[in-house]
Amino acid sequence: MNRPHTQLKHTGSLSFLPTTKEEMNQRGWDQLDVLFISGDAYVDHPSFGAALLSRLMESHGYRVGIISQPNIANIEEFTEMGTPRLCTMISSGNIDSMVLRYTANNKRRNDDP
Repeated sequence: MNRPHTQLKHTGSLSFLPTTKEEMNQRGWDQLDVLFISGDAYVDHPSFGAALLSRLMESHGYRVGIISQPNIANIEEFTEMGTPRLCTMISSGNIDSMVLRYTANNKRRNDDP
């Protein structure tokens, strides 16, 4: 059965999505449409939610950038790529923060991973 609404067009993009202002400049972009902030590392594979959603938006023509595992104490990490035209999407990542609070030996971690 053909489901055209679920078919994604291939954009031909073989490069990673931009994660810095320099990478945006290499693509000739002065502004993003969507900025995706993720608590996970950026792995460009469909088993990772940030990559999956970002590539989906890219396939529809949106300019998407990713900030992965930002240091919340450093505001510059959030402002480096500028203000997106449409929105900022935020995901905590795959693992709940309460799970990350303890080691495999059930000891509390000394710092935030």
